[in-house]
Amino acid sequence: MRDNLPRLRDPESGPAEFEDLAGLMSRMTGDEKHAEAATSTVDALWVLYDRVLRVDPAMREDRDRFYLSKGHGPQAYYAVLCAKGFFQPELFDMFGAFRSPLGYHPDRTLVPGVEISSGSLGHGLPLAVGTALGLRARGLTDSRVWVLLGDGEFDEGSNHEAVAYAARAGLDRLNAVVVDNHSATQGWPGGLETRFAAEGWAIQRVDGRDHDALEKAFTTPHPGRPGLVVADVGAAADR
Repeated sequence: MRDNLPRLRDPESGPAEFEDLAGLMSRMTGDEKHAEAATSTVDALWVLYDRVLRVDPAMREDRDRFYLSKGHGPQAYYAVLCAKGFFQPELFDMFGAFRSPLGYHPDRTLVPGVEISSGSLGHGLPLAVGTALGLRARGLTDSRVWVLLGDGEFDEGSNHEAVAYAARAGLDRLNAVVVDNHSATQGWPGGLETRFAAEGWAIQRVDGRDHDALEKAFTTPHPGRPGLVVADVGAAADR
């Protein structure tokens, strides 16, 4: 291990904090980091795993499910999973290396806590819709499904089909978080949340760096229909 790199705090000093994530992310080096894609998601990911999701390394069957659709920038995701005890920080020194479990896209068969292999944009929301249907059919009605997407993913038609279907199916255990860094080439008149609203979703837009605002939005009930939170993190060039 390279001793000059930041480390996760000693376990005896207490649980990891948000401030520890920067040190963990700095240990991942290489040419394909997609750093902006990662840093735009770090706040939403932390609030979900620290305050909202019912999930831990035991991966119980009645857990909440989290899908990272924006899988081409997984560094923040890896850091949050590590901070929450899914694996040890030593793995970061192997990031992107041959035979390393931590690849440039997350692999559900290699990384503890990862629910879907992702990176090809446009698949996370349809998969989450199917999972919500499956959990409901099995009677696991306490389990919620969360999926995090980037605004640019809405150039993909598969997402629009999922948006249209989810509300009609009454998937109120389904929650989408869209990180809006204003990078979408197509965009949507009035903001992308209007696309969801037209199909019957409950919608909110909040400051994507404000942890209390994110928590409030994530925990607002939306009975009878799926919920969307747009986490606005500003211009892509800045994030």
